[in-house]
Amino acid sequence: MPLSLLALAAGAFGIGTTEFIIMGLLTQVSQDLHISIPTAGTLISGYALGVAVGAPVLTLGTRRWPRKQLLMALMGIFILGNVAAFLASSYGWLLAARVLTSFTHGTFFGVGAVVATGLVAPDKRASAIALMFSGLTLATLLGVPVGAWIGQHWGWRMAFAAVAGVGVVALAILAVFVPADRERPQPAPLRQELAGLRRLQVWLALGITVFGFAGVFALYTYIEPVLTQLTGMGNNAVAATLLLFGAGLALGNLWGGKLADRGVMRALRQSLLALLAVLVVGHWAFGQTAVAMVYVLVLGVAAFATVAPMQMRVLAQAGTAGANLASSLNIAAFNLGNALGAWAGGWAIAHGLGLLSVTWVAAGLTVLGLALQAWSARLPDASAAPAGGGVPLAEAGAVCQAV
Repeated sequence: MPLSLLALAAGAFGIGTTEFIIMGLLTQVSQDLHISIPTAGTLISGYALGVAVGAPVLTLGTRRWPRKQLLMALMGIFILGNVAAFLASSYGWLLAARVLTSFTHGTFFGVGAVVATGLVAPDKRASAIALMFSGLTLATLLGVPVGAWIGQHWGWRMAFAAVAGVGVVALAILAVFVPADRERPQPAPLRQELAGLRRLQVWLALGITVFGFAGVFALYTYIEPVLTQLTGMGNNAVAATLLLFGAGLALGNLWGGKLADRGVMRALRQSLLALLAVLVVGHWAFGQTAVAMVYVLVLGVAAFATVAPMQMRVLAQAGTAGANLASSLNIAAFNLGNALGAWAGGWAIAHGLGLLSVTWVAAGLTVLGLALQAWSARLPDASAAPAGGGVPLAEAGAVCQAV
């Protein structure tokens, strides 16, 4: 694996940290800004919706930009958004800063995933995506617990200031290690790039991502109040538990990449079934500290085992010309799932169903993802139909050279 993949992972680390850091600060933010926990949860939903809107718009608007220049510009916006969050004095200001930051997310991961798959051999492309996304898992492994620790000692604003500093470092690493484009991109005509969106299999793949991943965030969005109010953990134990979740994400990410290299649809089915089982068990997992900590570790493994198969499925079904757009749309789909999960969990809490109700909400959303996977598996595979513009799975990652 080339060093340039590690540079992409560094950018992913910065963006992942700012996405997830709010979860370790939810109680602090709600108290300081005088808002409820469910309202504070909308800071997660707002970010996710910003990704969902920004990903396709920015990807299409910057399709002729050199990729390295684009990735660095996105990191600059990321730094600006986190500085604005540090300065936020109200809920509205903080929400606006989160949305500004979110605009960079989908395009960075979407374009980065396409670049990553073009840097390795065909049989390593899912693993290359997994390696880039390891920056996201490292963000939860280190970024979120450290951010929570900074917030506990110096306030939540200083946590966002620290993330802005991470962005500066990531920008420097990208500048040094990501190879410059050999020639200015010559994208396919816009009509061809949009053609993949006419395929039902593409929309089913995006739907699998939305609902399959929504279950993760229906629970994880509210993990800090669950651990403090139901399990009775103190701040140090919560930070340690978030660290375990990040370790689980790292393991699950690697596992999912290996599974997807051997067969994407089978990997999707197996990883979603594993996630569903873990979410159901969660209803009984928060009574004791030790059990809760082990459970959160397993939840992390099950959650990120789904990521590489979901990304590869969309790339395989979109066709060569639409790969950049489809890849970014799938990142948007992940975040639409985040928003849906955070909203659904918050709705259950706000209607008096209790904090543990989020486990049932999470399981229900994942069932919908599994249903879409089963439907997709029964239909003709677009990647096996060249006449329809699809590409074989083995060639799906080569799209960065084609576009």
